[in-house]
Amino acid sequence: MRQIADLHIHSKYSRACSHNLTLPNIGAACRIKGVDIIATGDFTYPAWFSDIKNELEEIGGSGLYKLKKAKDDKVKFILSTELALIYKSGSPRPGKTSNARRIHLVVHAPNIKAVEELNKYLDKKYNIRSDGRPILGMSVVNLMKVCLSIHPKFMVYPAHIWTPWFSVFGSKSGFDSMEECFGEYTKDIYAYETGLSSDPEMNWRLSALDKLTLLSNSDAHSLPNIAREANVFELNEVTYDEIYNVIKKQLNPELSSLKYTIEFYPEEGMYHYDGHRDCSVSFAPPETKKNKGVCPVCKKPLTIGVMNRVEELADREEGFKPKNAPGFKKLVELDKIIAEAIGVKSRGSKKAQMEYNNIIKQLGSELYILMDAPLADIKTAASPMIAEGIKRAREGKLIISPGFDGQYGTVKIFSEEDKSSERILF
Repeated sequence: MRQIADLHIHSKYSRACSHNLTLPNIGAACRIKGVDIIATGDFTYPAWFSDIKNELEEIGGSGLYKLKKAKDDKVKFILSTELALIYKSGSPRPGKTSNARRIHLVVHAPNIKAVEELNKYLDKKYNIRSDGRPILGMSVVNLMKVCLSIHPKFMVYPAHIWTPWFSVFGSKSGFDSMEECFGEYTKDIYAYETGLSSDPEMNWRLSALDKLTLLSNSDAHSLPNIAREANVFELNEVTYDEIYNVIKKQLNPELSSLKYTIEFYPEEGMYHYDGHRDCSVSFAPPETKKNKGVCPVCKKPLTIGVMNRVEELADREEGFKPKNAPGFKKLVELDKIIAEAIGVKSRGSKKAQMEYNNIIKQLGSELYILMDAPLADIKTAASPMIAEGIKRAREGKLIISPGFDGQYGTVKIFSEEDKSSERILF
């Protein structure tokens, strides 16, 4: 059974996240988006965990949950959170004076009881009440030890693996290998999350990642961003254990497997290129090398982005694909396509949302429209410009300005000539 899963989002209790991120709203958004399995996010936050226990119920011992008030179990929740660990480990990286590490991890729990035990432990030693994504002064090794002592099927893996400031391979405070970070528990790490600023092709360049399952998740801080990245599984049984075994690569891929991932265009991510946002300086890796890693405006070190960091650690040339690696599809969110096609600045504008809801009503879920709906059907339900926009997004025929130093990149579909002449190539 095909299941689209977004395994990393946040709740209304996380910093810089929408107050609309409630469990009922997340469930409703998933039905519109076409998401079958969604992360609860933030299960360490007491008030949110209370919501999880009060508003969700387990689906027949599966380890997955549904809204108690839902008419069916189309949308299933998997118990998930993101943890920020800040601690000191090993020697400073070359060019650094501190061995401080800032690592973000995605954690999945097999059941409510396991979450209760983990939360009880963390609440005694750390402040889990300050934010939905708590900052913990503990090492990755200690977290792994605690989780696996509570339940052997806790899943822990690196979040947005290349992001400069808070990731396993981050240029600012990360490591150069999984072994340096996870030590004796490296064998218990079965996956990694690409993050918005990298795609599978970039990650395939590092052979050390071949044995792990590549996952792409949205890390959504608002409802519209759910499933901007996601995973498409083919599952024999829709259970936590089945997902665990697929990620661990313990199942026959002919029965259950990860078929492909849904990807953000990585150039649109906030850390694809190197640069300084305050100085409006954005460099591809060769330009950074030419400038010796220094901002030509303020003369301070540049924030080294994902593309450069991948290049630094890669042991393969661009274009390499590991044998049997799942595929991927890059998408642009439907309301972004609509906004550009109808000439409004905001994807959340009333005009764009009216058109979005009209197309969804006629054709089905957003992900179906973006990936699978016949273009002829789209053309009957939407204007020629919107249909052309979806076609171009599928083909990757886009105008992209890469993001850098915490600033999102821009992805445009139509040139100024297209807009002025309304020239449609459909």
